[in-house]
Amino acid sequence: MIPLRDTTKSRTFPFVNYGFMAVCGIVFMYELTLGPALRAFVDTYGIIPEQVSSTLFTGRLSQHAIITLFTSPFIHGGWFHLLGNMLYLYIFGDNVEDRLGHAAYVLFYLLCGIGSGLAQVYFDQHSAMPLIGASGAIAGVLGAYFFLYPRARVLTLIPLFIFFPVVELSALFFLGIWFLMQFIQGSLSAGSDGGGVAWWAHAGGFVVGATLLPIFLLAKRA
Repeated sequence: MIPLRDTTKSRTFPFVNYGFMAVCGIVFMYELTLGPALRAFVDTYGIIPEQVSSTLFTGRLSQHAIITLFTSPFIHGGWFHLLGNMLYLYIFGDNVEDRLGHAAYVLFYLLCGIGSGLAQVYFDQHSAMPLIGASGAIAGVLGAYFFLYPRARVLTLIPLFIFFPVVELSALFFLGIWFLMQFIQGSLSAGSDGGGVAWWAHAGGFVVGATLLPIFLLAKRA
């Protein structure tokens, strides 16, 4: 399922959301200039689960491993990876920023990115494959949207072989199916590399976002 737009209008201009999108785009443009050095860049700034797990679970503190929890969400592995993530962030992020407020949304997004990375590390502690991409942080945004706007409608393209119907689905259904797919894929990928997709970062990010949401809403009312 490919979301095309939602029906929820923001009351404020989502400049933070656009800022995150811009940073991802700028970093990706920089990646395109690296040539053979790209692999070293990804290895340096992407999350390496075995390095992070060693830092967290053995007490051998590695400042570099911690820093990658912040840098990896802004690195992408290709045009499809980048554009797919930015589409979801564009559609759902503005409304979450609108509800939380601009400053709070910055912290919320970064915490979702960190939490999603740690979720993948937990389930894949011995992997040396770099974890990159904004999808975990965006999954946190989806988790918040799921509870904030369950009755919103999402115009959705459904690829069915040679047919491409466009239907309007409730956010509750669309995001519920999305989360279920990530959870199932994560469960099926246990003991493998998941085909290069960090399924547990997606599922974990969704849960982190849903969990953080009431905390941020309470803080906003205080």
